[in-house]
Amino acid sequence: MSPRVMSPVLVGRSAELRELEDGLAAAPGAVLVGGDAGLGKTRLIREFTERVGGRARVLTGGCLELGSDGLPFAPFTTVLRCLVRDVGIDGVAELVPRGDTGGLARLLPEFGEPESDAASGEERARLFEVMLTLLERLAERGPVVLVVEDAHWADRSTRDLLAFLIRNLGTAPVLIVVTYRSDELHRTHPLRPLLAGLERVERVRRTEIAPLSRTDIGALVTELLGQPPPSGLVERIAARSEGNPLFVEALLDDDGTLASELPESLRDLLLAGVQRLPEETQDVLRDASGGGTRIEHALLAVVTGLGDAALTRVLRPAVAANVLVVDGDGYAFRHALIREAVHDDLLPGEYTRLHRRYAEALENDPGLVPSGRLWVELSYHWKAAHDSTWALVASWRAAADARKAVAYAECLAMLSRVLELWDQVPDAAERIGADQVTVLEKAAAAADEAGEFDRGIKLVTAALREVGYEDRSGDRAGDGERDPARVAMMLVLRGRMRYQMARPGFVEDLRAAVSMLPADPPTALRARALSTLGNYVRLTPDIEEAHRAAAESLTIARKLTDPLAEAEALITRFCVEIDYADDSHLSEVEKTAESTGDHRVMLRCHVIRSHFLEGAGRHEEAVAVAGRGIELSREYGVARTQGTFLSINQAEPLVSLGRWDEAVAVLNHAMEQDPAVTTRTSLLVLSGWVAMSRGDLATARERLAVAGEIMNLKMKWLKTQDYFSTLWLEACLALAEGRPEAALDAVRPVLDNPGLPDDARYSWPVLVAGATVCAELRDAGDDLRRIEERAARLDADGPLQQAHRLTFRAEASRARGVLDVAAWTEAAAAWEALGNPYNRARALFHAAEAALAGGDLDPGDDGSGDHRADGHQVAADWLRTAAELADGLGAVPLGERVADLLRRTRTPRASESSAPLGLTPREYEVLRLVAEGRSNRDIADALFISVKTASVHVSNILGKLDVASRGEAAATAHRLALFTAHTGQDAAPVS
Repeated sequence: MSPRVMSPVLVGRSAELRELEDGLAAAPGAVLVGGDAGLGKTRLIREFTERVGGRARVLTGGCLELGSDGLPFAPFTTVLRCLVRDVGIDGVAELVPRGDTGGLARLLPEFGEPESDAASGEERARLFEVMLTLLERLAERGPVVLVVEDAHWADRSTRDLLAFLIRNLGTAPVLIVVTYRSDELHRTHPLRPLLAGLERVERVRRTEIAPLSRTDIGALVTELLGQPPPSGLVERIAARSEGNPLFVEALLDDDGTLASELPESLRDLLLAGVQRLPEETQDVLRDASGGGTRIEHALLAVVTGLGDAALTRVLRPAVAANVLVVDGDGYAFRHALIREAVHDDLLPGEYTRLHRRYAEALENDPGLVPSGRLWVELSYHWKAAHDSTWALVASWRAAADARKAVAYAECLAMLSRVLELWDQVPDAAERIGADQVTVLEKAAAAADEAGEFDRGIKLVTAALREVGYEDRSGDRAGDGERDPARVAMMLVLRGRMRYQMARPGFVEDLRAAVSMLPADPPTALRARALSTLGNYVRLTPDIEEAHRAAAESLTIARKLTDPLAEAEALITRFCVEIDYADDSHLSEVEKTAESTGDHRVMLRCHVIRSHFLEGAGRHEEAVAVAGRGIELSREYGVARTQGTFLSINQAEPLVSLGRWDEAVAVLNHAMEQDPAVTTRTSLLVLSGWVAMSRGDLATARERLAVAGEIMNLKMKWLKTQDYFSTLWLEACLALAEGRPEAALDAVRPVLDNPGLPDDARYSWPVLVAGATVCAELRDAGDDLRRIEERAARLDADGPLQQAHRLTFRAEASRARGVLDVAAWTEAAAAWEALGNPYNRARALFHAAEAALAGGDLDPGDDGSGDHRADGHQVAADWLRTAAELADGLGAVPLGERVADLLRRTRTPRASESSAPLGLTPREYEVLRLVAEGRSNRDIADALFISVKTASVHVSNILGKLDVASRGEAAATAHRLALFTAHTGQDAAPVS
């Protein structure tokens, strides 16, 4: 029996092909293709790319398995290498901004050397932006399909870049196709959350390849045999293969029989095709299995000891049997499972000797693998060969390469391996030229850059123990090593990561760092430590300490003439002393920041300026400044980080201005970037409030629930903006759902926590909500008293806070039973001056409500309802303005309340026809209420008139209808079908 050749026809995947075709037609976008091993993902992609190859440029790269660490940016390196072969270095340069390919040097040495070995987070972000620009500009010449295969093996950096590209595709026709092995995605697999997040992004499709059906298996067997199969064969193959195409091919011999003698286990099934090959071919395949999914021809020739011609001859049967496929200048196993099965079949001694041969081959000739892969592969092979010394050395070098490529997660993995091997290598420090503390420090820094804050905290804590600063209980230890600057830097690093994780102790770490740095002589390190301390301690109630830290930091910076330290100190001082009525200090901050030329500081200026402008009620300016900051972040290649944070400062004033659709677009785009916890809460609260105000309570509840979960991870005083804003949304939503007591529960923490940073800005909206709840309850004396006491102690800096205070006073009066027209009109005018249509509409509604509650008739009115007071007409005008504003915003709940009150005023309009039966519009409205069985008291309350006036209206109605009682009047209304029975809406007038 001879091995079966792969079917030339793709069977049973028409739906998946259509999904891919549709994805290309709708590009830009992405298709995520999952499926168990052997179900045919690679074959599907091959078919698709062959179909579209004539009308789209196809770029394909695969993720490589090297132990559990992967290879940084492996698929993108492959894509770039193929593109260079296609269009040349100059051709690629035409596709990137300013023709500068230096950023790509971190992925491919053909582009030269990176500007520096110590790659920053901004340089990593710039690399991402360059890749995005390259794809989009390439797509201007025609559609582009980027295929990333085997994403279940993707390293952290590849996953990050992939997510960035998918989330930031513009309008160019780029389709990104990602394949992954579903059965590899265990519960904690790092790809799982990425897929879940990407699935929520607009224009992303996700499809799972299912096992073949019985019909499809029959079609595949027919294609493999070249003729209809014998009776019963398809059923037996279906039972054994369970619809897996790879197993179908492996089980079927070309004589049309089922290989029933094969063992049941998957491993043996996969090895069956290998075992049918000549022995010398099997030997070479065992050697090839040690090199990963793909191996270069030249490297395999050295490892096997065969010359080129001999190696080609020996491997030809494996290629013919589809166990191996030719892939450029090397080979790949047809399926990774086959490689794994062959590799796992090695005996322990064979395994060790094989990886040693690989390592020695690479040591002797580094050119056997592409540049950038050498040290990570040596780390893998030396570790597999149980050579701890050289595995440690290679891992250290691999970490440096990963750092240079801004692959921080992979750098952390390699440094973790160094630490794992440290005790096994007696002269480890001499081998790598660094002590264990240095490795711990570098690993902690890599963890910080990679966002692995929990791991980073553990690493820096271990470093502090090694230098004798702390014992295992976390207490201060004995004297130990005393390099104050080194220990201080560790403490600053740990404090920053503890803050990101909302862990207690971050302020204590920063205080300790400052205490270890002497004030005399002054140093830039102390200035920056103080600035960092001030920036974080301002988030706690100890504002005075923040003031002192910022002041001393500024003094030191100026004494040293260090503009960067001075700019950082000025920013901290401005944040600590923010006054929304005075922007004089802001110009000094901006001038100093610009003098540094440091774009990180300049971006921070855009953050604080837009934050200040919104807090001062200068919404249009805030939108413009935040927008410029976002553009600047794109220019510097950090749109995904600082740009996303600035989205908060752009969306918030857009919400204030009533440009809700624009705000929602900004918020949705920012959320698609998978922002950090410290950014996400504000995005959720803003989008939840807009949803609630538009009547979408389900979405608002969902946003609040997620924000609440985040806040549970954070300390309540971590950030007033997050804590109080979440409580504000909770109170507003509870009130909208008719749960006033729950709304008060949300308000009470704000009453209990005065004096937090930026207290007034974020307390006023909550206090307004609390007063509104008290007004609805009509019996909240103690709560109202506490709310008023809290407000009395609160400043109102700037026009925005003053508008909130005016609104609060009007609401508090309403809660005490006083409907103050003047208070509400003053609030409405304040909101109009700020350009806030929603709050203006709300204030106008309550102003009209207050005016109508005072009676709608002049003292001399005869009760006929024909004469209206001027105040009544003004109230109606206010309501019409409020209705227009609410309608323009899509604020359905507010619009409905306004419409209901406007309807109940029954003010005649020029276009409004008279009521039937000779009734005035007001009498017609009273009759509707009589028909509902309402008493005169009920009618008076509903229409904001006195009981006496309601009685006069009823008497006039009885006379005009020629009936003797209220009951007869109601019966007449029902008989004539003047009003619908259930909704209370007017029916068509009956003449």
